[in-house]
Formats: sequence, structure tokens, C-alpha cells
Amino acid sequence: MLEGLVQHDHALTVGMILRRMRTVTGNAQVATLRSPGQIDRASYREVAERADLLADALSKLGVGEGDRVGTFMWNNQEHLEAYYAIPAMGAVLHTLNLRLFPEQLVYIVNHAQDKVILVNDSVIPLLAPHTDKFETVEKYIVVGDGDASALPADKVIRYDELLASASPGFAYPEIDDRSASGLCYTSGTTGDPKGVLYSHRSTFLHAIASGMTDLLGVCGNDVVLPVVPMFHAQAWGLAYAAPLVGADLVMPDKFLQGEPLAKLIEGEKVTVAGAVPTLWMDLLRYADEHKPDLSSLRRVPCGGAAVPKSLMQAFEERYGVLIVQAWGMTETSPLGAVARPPRGLSEEEAWGYRTTAGRIAPGVEARIVDEVGEEVAWDGESTGEVEVRGPWIASAYYETDAPEKFHDGWLRTGDVAAITSNGFIRITDRAKDVIKSGGEWISSVDLENELMAHPAVREAAVIAKPDERFTERPLACIVFDEGKEVPAGELATFLLDRVAKWWIPDEYAVIDEVPKTSVGKFDKKVLRARLEDGELTDRHTVDKIEAAPAG
Repeated sequence: MLEGLVQHDHALTVGMILRRMRTVTGNAQVATLRSPGQIDRASYREVAERADLLADALSKLGVGEGDRVGTFMWNNQEHLEAYYAIPAMGAVLHTLNLRLFPEQLVYIVNHAQDKVILVNDSVIPLLAPHTDKFETVEKYIVVGDGDASALPADKVIRYDELLASASPGFAYPEIDDRSASGLCYTSGTTGDPKGVLYSHRSTFLHAIASGMTDLLGVCGNDVVLPVVPMFHAQAWGLAYAAPLVGADLVMPDKFLQGEPLAKLIEGEKVTVAGAVPTLWMDLLRYADEHKPDLSSLRRVPCGGAAVPKSLMQAFEERYGVLIVQAWGMTETSPLGAVARPPRGLSEEEAWGYRTTAGRIAPGVEARIVDEVGEEVAWDGESTGEVEVRGPWIASAYYETDAPEKFHDGWLRTGDVAAITSNGFIRITDRAKDVIKSGGEWISSVDLENELMAHPAVREAAVIAKPDERFTERPLACIVFDEGKEVPAGELATFLLDRVAKWWIPDEYAVIDEVPKTSVGKFDKKVLRARLEDGELTDRHTVDKIEAAPAG
């Protein structure tokens, strides 16, 4: 090695962020909404001190290096304390999804071999019925003073009592930054959920990347509201990025409806907020009726599903709020791409970029691979499956073989897309959701976004239905705003100058709600099953001449 090389073999760990919270960013704060009108506040320095107490208490309970500690919690201060104490002491933070089906919850607790579970008192009813099936859990640490009688009495400890019994100044071990810090399971839309094991290094680098202006752009002057759950891909990394740079955090706890979110944004002067599109749709409906002051918001990263252009336009035109589409998944930590258009474009040209999945993030490499495994050119037209790799991209699942998802050091995302010459990903569909009609591909994602631009449509999900002549045709499943149902022919006419004519669905099913996965994405497999079982009966047919398919 050459002398004088700028290098210091210093571990990039969660503990390093924790040390910074005691000093450099110690005066920043976390505010937690406990109930309507009641907000508790603590400085990062106080959070760090309480994290010390939690680490000491967990150590005395027998939690050691590599042990998995589950959290079954909302976004709140105590969850943030666990985010730091557990990895910094050498254990593994396993965030448990509150919305999983019972059998999936049991599976991941046992698969991860969780030793302890921290649980908010308000969600005990979701956890307690399954504790007799948990094989390795020794203690339940209850956050809050609510009823915990449904949990095994001999295994229950109250969080405040636990911290009161602990000693300050915990001596954290030196940790290899390539060791595990967090564990998050996919939502398991097919088969059992798969575990993604984040390292300290990947978590730290992802937090740094989140501060880049072309990505999430979180800085020390921000007030950050993670609406995205802390059990979903580590709250998109916001719970690490904000304390790293010294931005304040605002935690909504269980209050994820339009009214409390609007009041938090207005009252706390939130500048950055992240959530899936369905939550922003709810907030928009509330805002249109009650007109809250949302002017403090300077950037809203939105992802988890394709963001309708109409949603972005509505927030920008009515409230001056910039929604930025971001793309990623649990396996990418999740930051993979962000749709910030290049400079010097007209408004129309800029929207062409803003409606993509985004430009490939610095630190992430991507390629497009076709059906025969050949790499496809970045010409903005040629499509194939997106594959990615990088320092915060998973290379395997935890204790699960999945060769179909990983090969040659690349993660197969399941997204079908083209990439432009300047690195913007334009997703046309999920591989399992594409519709092939008359030998031509139809993008269900594009159809959904255009349908949701209709003023009467609240939600739209498009699936393939069997067709004798064309093999498959798109079936649009529509949720109308209350009292605004319109004829199917009007929807078809609305699409005429928005998509290719042969894309236009000739059948529309009216439904009460689009089913969602545990992380808020449209769950099309449920709709496909309902179609197969003959349940989507409220269907309206469009004149075949008006919406003639290809061929």
C-alpha cells in the first residue's frame, strides 16, 4: 500500500450514528404523536441515553451478539430507541410487520428465531393470539401501560420498568461493519416471506445516500415525517438518515389518517415526508375539504407503487407540494432510483422524467435483461427485467435459497422496464402483472395511472382476463369516489388520447376497494383470484368499436 493514502479503516456502523446523536446532532429532537393533541418530545441526546439503558437491559436479559430482537411497533420514540440500541449492542433489529397475515407473522418470528419482542400495547391483540406458536421468544417488552393480560404473564416486562432497572453508560462492543444490523422480511406475495439482512455498512451508506440532493435530500434543517412504517424497509432509511444529519423527526405512531397527518404537517412545519401513494391520496382528499396549510413541505418522496401523475399534479397545483417518485424494494434498502428530471427541460419534458421510476441512484448499478438472459441496450425503448447491485442491495435472502432471484451478483427485481441513455428507469409492469394481448404487451401500470387521472376515480387496478381471440385483455377494476360513478364508456373515451387505442379495456369491474398488501401496494393476486372464482360480477362492457383491441 502506498504511504500517505487517504484511508482509515473505521467501521461504518449504527453505533457511529448513535455517537453522533449524543454530540453533533444532540439538540435535534423527535416528536411523537401520542393521542390527538398530545405530542411528546425528546432530544436526540435523550434518545441516545435511553438507547443505552435499553441496550443494558437487553444484555441483562441474555440478548447477545447476533441475537434477533423483534419489534412489533408503530413509528414512535421507543421504536427509534430500539433502532439504535439493538444494532449498536451487536444484536439484530427485526422489524415485524403489523399487517401480516397471522401465519406469516408466526413464520417470520420462528424463522428469525426472535429471542425478545418489543410490542406497543395497542397492537397486543394482533400478537397475543399467536404467542403459543412462537418457538424461541423468551420475553415480551410492552411499550405503554395498556392491558397486557393476553400475553404470557411470566414473559411480560414493561418498557419503562425495564429502563428504570438498567444502568446508564452501556459499554458498546466494537462491531465489524459487515455484520448484521437489521432484518426485514418481504411481504410474501408469493410463498413465504423472505428475510433481507441489512449490514451496518449498508445501513450507514444508505443513510448517507439519503442526504444527497438528487435522492431524498434530507439535511440538518429538515423536519422529517416518516409516514412509511418503521417495519417496512427500515422506514425507507429515514430513521437513520435524519439523526445522521441532525434533522428533526416527527413520529405519527398509529395516527395515519388524513386529518392527523395534515395537522402534524401544519403544526410541526414538516419539510420532508415519505409514504406510499394511497396515503397521499387520503391526505389529498382531506386537504381538499379542510384546506390545511401544507406549505412547509418542500419534498415528498413517494414510492412502494407507481405514483399517479394526477396525484403529483394535484399536490403541486393546489398546495405547492413537490411529490418526487422513488423506486426501490425491501431488497434494495430500499433506495434504488429517484425521479428528479435533468435541468433545462420544458415543463412537459420534465413530467416525462418525473413519471418514470427515477434515475439510478449513485452507488447502485442496473441493467436490463431480456427473456433469454441477454443484456438489453439503454435506449429507452427496449424492455426486459431490471437487475441491480450495489453496497446496499441484497445478494441473498436470510437462511433461504432463492437462485431465481439472485444470479451473477445481481438482484432480479421482477420489474419489467426500459432504461434511457441517461439512466432513468421507465417501468412498464411487474413481470407477473404484464398483459399480453394479441401478441403485444400492455402496461397495467400506465393504464392504472391514466384511469386514476379521471376526477371520478379514486383507485384503479388493472389485471389480465382470459380472452378467446386475443389470449388476454385488460380488465380495469375501479373504485369510484362516493356518488361519482360514471359509465364505462366515459372511462374508455377518457383514455382515447392517453394510451394506445388497443390498450383501452373493454370491460370495467366496479369494486369497493382495491385490496392491498401489508405495505400498502395493490394486491393484484387477490383480484385475479376473485376473477377466477367468478366474484368480479359487477362488470360493465364498452362498445367494441369504440375501444377496439389490437388485431
